[in-house]
Amino acid sequence: MPLFSAQIQKQRRRLVRALMRLLFPKDHGLAGPARWMPRSGIYKILVCRTVHTLGDSLTLTPLLQEIGLAYPGAEVDIINGCPAARGIFGRYVFVRRIFQLPTHALRHPLGTLHAINAMRRDRYDLVIDPDPESQSGRLLALKARTTYSLGFAGPSKSGRLTHEIAIPIAPSNKGKMPVYLLRSALGESSVKVEYPPLDIQISPVERRRGKEILRRLNASQSIPSGGKGTIGIYAYATGRKNLSHAWWSRFLHVFEPAVRHYSLIEILPAFGQSLLDSRYQAFYSSDVRKLASVLGNLTLHISADCGLMHLASAAGARTVGIFTTTSSREWGPYGNSSVAIDAAGIAPERVANRVLALLAEQSPCSPSDPVDVGVPHGLAPA
Repeated sequence: MPLFSAQIQKQRRRLVRALMRLLFPKDHGLAGPARWMPRSGIYKILVCRTVHTLGDSLTLTPLLQEIGLAYPGAEVDIINGCPAARGIFGRYVFVRRIFQLPTHALRHPLGTLHAINAMRRDRYDLVIDPDPESQSGRLLALKARTTYSLGFAGPSKSGRLTHEIAIPIAPSNKGKMPVYLLRSALGESSVKVEYPPLDIQISPVERRRGKEILRRLNASQSIPSGGKGTIGIYAYATGRKNLSHAWWSRFLHVFEPAVRHYSLIEILPAFGQSLLDSRYQAFYSSDVRKLASVLGNLTLHISADCGLMHLASAAGARTVGIFTTTSSREWGPYGNSSVAIDAAGIAPERVANRVLALLAEQSPCSPSDPVDVGVPHGLAPA
């Protein structure tokens, strides 16, 4: 089923790309904008990011923080297809409206047209298409009524914007790329080095509620006095990214005895079932903000590359992402001393020992660099 779905998505992208080339012939060649984006006079901004997954949508939050710094007096509208979009972006004080696209836009043409028409009723000073590949985001940016438009120039893009930036070799991280786009348009790409982390804007009240939930979960566990904290494990990911029950069993056989002074909890997936044989206290919530409030209080979050990995990072938890198929340089967590472990072809026991070493380190390794656990030549993710 995942392979069939991937083939459908591939054909859909080809169809959209062909239509875009027909409607908006390619006319690129700019290595940078013809002029820098103005610093003044921009107060109404639209961001077009049509993805429907949690992880993809969370990678937009660093751009929102950068917009808040570059244009502190502006309002931002977002058009997005994630069902949790309001939970993800709604706490940003300068976000005004979120135009909600249906999860499967082509299956719900009326809902899609409604969102697009609502977007087109307003006029913007700046529209941003932050993804270097998406044709649907570019189409929305071209259809919006705006003075300035900003996006990447590349082989996957058709139609001209007022400001286009060449796709860089670095940074390649999905959370950093949109920030690079805006900084480059403002002439700041070589000035600033640090990038904002993913951030879902957990409030103090939410954080206290999450702490109380963890306290109740931990109360039933026999942790010696002076326990060191709580480690959360999320054992689900989609498609080939998923790690099997056998993989997690081998991982935990090494990991669990070494963290006896920590509480271990399982974060349950959306279908609400334990994937670890109910060996730990488990937490479930269908509310993205309630889930984030709990994740943000963890001492450490461990999972494969998935939306929950990004949510834990965005909630402020130290996050370890285990990568076996996807690119850790593109999708790895960063900030809050988080790391990505390239684990393709590596025994679960060795991965467990690497996580334990990270947990014990006084000075964590660089949050922006994947951790090498001895991947055999030719087996590392691209």
